[in-house]
Amino acid sequence: MKVARKLPIGLAFIFVLIACSENRKSDLKLENRVSKPNVIILLADDLGYGDLGCYGSQSIETPNIDELASQGVRFTRFYSASAVCSPSRASLLTGKYPLRFDIRRHFTDNQEHLPKSSTTIAEVLKGEGYETAHIGKWHLGGLRPMDYEARSEGKVANPGPLQHGFDYSLTSIEGAPVRPELISQRRLYREGGKYMVRNDKKAPESDKHWTELKVDEAITLLDGYAERKNPFFLNIWFDVPHTPYEPAPEPHLSKYKALGVTGDQLLFRSMVSHLDANIGRLIKHLKNKGLFENTIILFASDNGPAFQGNPGPFRGGKTDLHEGGVRVPFIAVWKDHFPENTHSFNTIHMADLFPTVLDAVGMNIDMPNLDGKNKLEQLKNNTYSERDAIFWQMDLYKGFQNQGPKPQPYATSTIVEGKWKLVIDSLGPAALYDLNADHRELYNVLENEPELVKNLSDKLNAFLEAERDTSGFVQLH
Repeated sequence: MKVARKLPIGLAFIFVLIACSENRKSDLKLENRVSKPNVIILLADDLGYGDLGCYGSQSIETPNIDELASQGVRFTRFYSASAVCSPSRASLLTGKYPLRFDIRRHFTDNQEHLPKSSTTIAEVLKGEGYETAHIGKWHLGGLRPMDYEARSEGKVANPGPLQHGFDYSLTSIEGAPVRPELISQRRLYREGGKYMVRNDKKAPESDKHWTELKVDEAITLLDGYAERKNPFFLNIWFDVPHTPYEPAPEPHLSKYKALGVTGDQLLFRSMVSHLDANIGRLIKHLKNKGLFENTIILFASDNGPAFQGNPGPFRGGKTDLHEGGVRVPFIAVWKDHFPENTHSFNTIHMADLFPTVLDAVGMNIDMPNLDGKNKLEQLKNNTYSERDAIFWQMDLYKGFQNQGPKPQPYATSTIVEGKWKLVIDSLGPAALYDLNADHRELYNVLENEPELVKNLSDKLNAFLEAERDTSGFVQLH
């Protein structure tokens, strides 16, 4: 018979402390999971204000996104940070205007990259115990083979998603000759699965559609998050409906072909419907895993529509700073926190998502250098609050990536404050619009408001003259 030996009182006390400490860690982990909401950002590429049913589309069926919108808040005055891709993405991640990094046009997949000095929302959430993942298009540098191969060997390279705070990433290879060839030969979506990078290594090839692969990857991650019970930040950036226009899998193509739609418009509509179906698949899985109720879901587009897309009631489109180029759909869903089936007329900028999300997850971090404003109160209560002035600067694009001639004046910088929008070209103030009375920007009232024009010009010029971090953007000549 074994006799139990008594521990010295001091040692027994230490063991009790250790046990209590471990129990407390377990309690904290559970408390963290229960109290902190998950965050999912869904970003479409070149999706116009008028391309969704819930925003008035009469040509494309988007039942899943429409249903998602019915469970939250739809915004009528949400602004992307630019009329082209890379600047908007930089702003979303950092909560700053892209001009702070001297990003004034889309990246060319050469040496440009989001500066290492930037602080992203992924980095901040990761510091709070969140698991962080980026899936899909990146277009912020660091994903050329020469970059991720160098990083795998411990060499210096331009940063990619993993170097900007994401624990996990699945993206396309971004750089020549891969992406240019896939786009020019219209194979980006149907063969994109053969050119993926997972966690800085070339991923096994897949014959599945690139849009479906993104959601497959997200679903796998959701299963792991549900099992580990850690809060997560899942950043899913779709390429759709950016060119190349390709036929989406059935039944999405035949549905519009039966209506007599042809050419690129047929392909475009099928791609948006396919995107909608996959977002529906993602949301369904989120609900099946019991994660929907405690997840903030934000859906937007990186800029206005290109070529076949619809800017809705607005003038302009991609590559243009009129409303059609920067006013995009935005849907915010958080069950029992954001009102359901609600419209908001608040003005919100893409940079506002950074501080708004931080407040929503209970983080009171003092980051005075952010351009974004905390809009959580307006989201929760649908109260109206005037937004401070919003600024844009973008290099002049000679070509117009939408239908018809490029709207004049050819703006290179813009300020919106309240109902007023001042457009400036290379020579100075060119147009002033009252957006409340003239959302189509048809009536230039510049000569009627000289004092207002001076006031807005002074604010915009001060913004343009501010110091910039140029370490990540190489201006090509």
